[in-house]
Amino acid sequence: MKTSPFLSVILAMILMTSTNVYAQKAETSSKTLIAYFSWSGNTRTIAKQIQELTKGDLFEIQTVTPYPKEYRPCTEVAKKEQETNLRPELKNNVDNLADYDLIFIGYPNWWGSAPMVIWTFLESHDLNGKTVIPFCTHGGGGEQNCFKDFNKHIGNANTKKGFLTNGSQAADARPKVEKWLQKTGIIE
Repeated sequence: MKTSPFLSVILAMILMTSTNVYAQKAETSSKTLIAYFSWSGNTRTIAKQIQELTKGDLFEIQTVTPYPKEYRPCTEVAKKEQETNLRPELKNNVDNLADYDLIFIGYPNWWGSAPMVIWTFLESHDLNGKTVIPFCTHGGGGEQNCFKDFNKHIGNANTKKGFLTNGSQAADARPKVEKWLQKTGIIE
């Protein structure tokens, strides 16, 4: 069957457009970072769900001096850090942050806000012009000031609605994470 030159041009344009859309999606996914701090593993679980859905890169935020493994001593350290406005030293930084346009940052709710190590992380990286989106796990305290305080520390970065879940529901939160990512326009 013989095709007209006009139809050939149209088919070529459709093929080029679909190829470009695929290339753009692949490029976008390589520019997504999911940075998280997780003491109990709940925030890590949500970070991995976001990573699976966005195909972004994972980065675990760690302190030079680890937090105590036992709950009560950990909460005491966290409270003292907050009361003294301490910035715990980071074990490592994201060396190639300039490669990312979209950065998710996850953390547990400690004493009504993010752990102080999150402020260290945010203040140690240039986030200007990037889209920075928080996600938070909690043990029953809910949101409190977790997102409000977060937004005060992101400088000239853009942000979108954060995700919040009870840590005990983290393992089963993937459908909620997916719905949130769709609502914020991150995934289709």
